[in-house]
Amino acid sequence: MKVSLVVSDLSGGGAIRAFLLAQVLKKLNCAVEVVGLQFGKELYALPPANIPVQAIPGKQYPQGFGAAQQVLKKIDGDVIYAVKPKPTSLGLALLRKLQTRRPVVLDMDDWEMSWCGGDDWAYRPSPKQLYRDLFKPQGQLRRPDHPLYVKWTEGLVSRADAVTIDTQFLKQRFGGVYLPNGKDTDLFDPALYDPDRSREQYGLADYKVLMFPGAPRPHKGVEDILVALTHLNQPDLRLVIIGGSPYDDYDDRLMEQWGQWMIKLPRQPVEKMPEIVAAAHVVVVPQRDTLTAQAQFPLKLTDGMAMAKPVLSTRVGDIPEILADTGYLADPDAPEQLAAQIQLIFQNFDEATEKGKKARDRCVQYYGLNTMMATLSDVLASLH
Repeated sequence: MKVSLVVSDLSGGGAIRAFLLAQVLKKLNCAVEVVGLQFGKELYALPPANIPVQAIPGKQYPQGFGAAQQVLKKIDGDVIYAVKPKPTSLGLALLRKLQTRRPVVLDMDDWEMSWCGGDDWAYRPSPKQLYRDLFKPQGQLRRPDHPLYVKWTEGLVSRADAVTIDTQFLKQRFGGVYLPNGKDTDLFDPALYDPDRSREQYGLADYKVLMFPGAPRPHKGVEDILVALTHLNQPDLRLVIIGGSPYDDYDDRLMEQWGQWMIKLPRQPVEKMPEIVAAAHVVVVPQRDTLTAQAQFPLKLTDGMAMAKPVLSTRVGDIPEILADTGYLADPDAPEQLAAQIQLIFQNFDEATEKGKKARDRCVQYYGLNTMMATLSDVLASLH
């Protein structure tokens, strides 16, 4: 069976989930290809070596229709798996279904409308504004991911033959089969790495390393950790982030304000991430309590859990349930609580290390690729 994974924008965050799904499908002996538009200069995430990716340069409308046509021609799987309910993923997948009668599965790892206010968002332009949005070169409605089109596409979710989701928030809102953000726990295996050597290799040997293994965005709460570090004012503490935001200069602004507490490592392929996470003393996932965060399963949680690291996170969405009693929690938007937990972890580091080992056991049991394989196998079987 061949599965075509259709990604709305390969220079956006959905690529990470697509590559994870591709790895699981490969393990199920499916032939897999990732295809999609790419609106930014580079891929958001570097694909695993064994996953073929076809990226078509994305364009604004009306030129975007020609680019979409190219993507349509490349969707040749027996199953079409759309990542995110956007016009350039689910929209194209459903068009291809009309042409070929192939079944469509939709994956949702975000509530897309949460980025622009959720149910409160409305488009009510004056006639003059509508004209501008449609016909001016930079008109808003020329953007394929304009919220109006995303809202329309969310109305088509029920047209998919199956839906997979990764949080209870999305399940309550859209239904679907729970398919959490799993981790390759054979790749992310702490037994394969020496933390001291990793710290040496990445120039972190002199520090107690708090790591956010990704690119910061405002809802991810990295600022709250930096405020906590300023409050603690311990010269050997550092927050390490990996890569930068492809969307804006947010990480640069953080560096400007809190550079004394931050170290930024360059973006890395997934195969290098376990070695980097091995260098952490603590993995931090300090989500803020926003609609966007409530709808997400933070991938960084399972990075830390799989590598048996003490994980410090916040009581947002599914996080308390994912970690259960194997991590450390603070309230969202509460830097003073984060500071207290950081102190607690380093004062009782042996106990924190034991919690990290339990977190790995929990990750293997509930959030490993094998769990995803069993669920996805059932979803594919239900299509026939």
